[in-house]
Amino acid sequence: MAHLEKTQLQLGYIPLLDCVALLWAKQRGFFEEVGLDVSLVKEASWASLRDRLAFGFLDAAHCLSAMLPAAALAQDQLGIPLQTPLVLSYNSAFISLSQKLCYALNIQKNDDAAVTAHKFYTAMQHKQQLAIAHVFKQSIHHYCLREWLALANPDFAKHVQLRTLPPPYMVEAISNQLIEGFCVGEPWNTQAEIQGYSQIIATGTDIIPRVADKVLAVTQEWAISNPNTLSALVQAIEKAQDELKKMENFEAVWQVLVDYNIIRFPCSDSVHVEKYYLIQSIIRGFIREHALPQVSDFIWLTEQMQKWDDVDLNNNEIRRISDNCVISPKLNF
Repeated sequence: MAHLEKTQLQLGYIPLLDCVALLWAKQRGFFEEVGLDVSLVKEASWASLRDRLAFGFLDAAHCLSAMLPAAALAQDQLGIPLQTPLVLSYNSAFISLSQKLCYALNIQKNDDAAVTAHKFYTAMQHKQQLAIAHVFKQSIHHYCLREWLALANPDFAKHVQLRTLPPPYMVEAISNQLIEGFCVGEPWNTQAEIQGYSQIIATGTDIIPRVADKVLAVTQEWAISNPNTLSALVQAIEKAQDELKKMENFEAVWQVLVDYNIIRFPCSDSVHVEKYYLIQSIIRGFIREHALPQVSDFIWLTEQMQKWDDVDLNNNEIRRISDNCVISPKLNF
C-alpha cells in the first residue's frame, strides 16, 4: 500500500440522496479499509460548503459539478481551482410546483416539460409573481430551470429572477408559501409531494442532457499535495457505489439515510410504497458503469454559464477550463 500523505480527513456533504455513497462508505468501514479516518461534515448550504472546501477547512466534498468551472473563472468570487476524480450522481434534478399552483394552471400528469413551461409563463404574463427557487447559481438546477422556461420564452428565461435556497429548506419554503416551486435533488421533491405541498412536474432528463450533477471535489492544491490519499478516498467511495448499485435489499441504506436526517418522512414497503422503490431506483441510477468524470460534461456546464450568466469565452478557453476540472487519481494505490 502506498504511503498516505494524510489520514484524517474532513469530508463535507449537503443532505441529499446523492451523498449516499459517502455515508455508506463510512457505515461499511470502507474508509478504514484503505487507512483513512474520515469525519463526515454536514454543511448548511452550498455556499458554505464551497467556501470551507476552498479555504481548507474541508479536505474534500460532495460538490455541485458547475462549481468547478465557476471556480476556474472566479465566478464564485474566490477563484481557487477545484477538481474532481469521481462523479457521485448524474442529472438527478426535479422541478416541483405547489399543488395549489398546479391546480390553478390545470397542470396534468401527462403534460410534458414544454406544456408546463408555457402554462407557468402564461401565468407570469398575467402579472402573477410566482417565486421559484434553485439551490445555487452554479448548478445544473439553475440551468435546468432556465432551459425549462426557455421552452416557453427564451427572453423570459434569461431575465426572470430565481431565488436561491439550500436543498433542505425547499419544503419549508413552499409549505409557508414563500415560493411556488423549486428545482432540487431528491429526497426534497418527494417529501414536499408526500406532505401535500407540491407536485413533481418535470425531471431534469426531460430538459437537459444527462451530465454530472454532484462530484467528489478537492482543491487543485490539495490534489497535488495528497495524491495517494486522494486515490484511497476514491477507492473507498467507488466500493460503496458499486455495492449500492448492485444491492437488492435497501433496508440498511434507508436506515442510514434516516439516521443522517436525509429521509424525514414515512416511506417503506407498506407506506408510500411507490416512492419507496422509486428512491431506491434513483440511488441505483446515480452512477453509470464507470463514474469517471467526463470533460464533455464540463464543456456543457461552461457553455451554460456562457449562455445564462453572460460569461464571454471562446471554444479553446471552454475546453481548457473543462480539461482542468478533471483529475485522474493514481491507479497504483
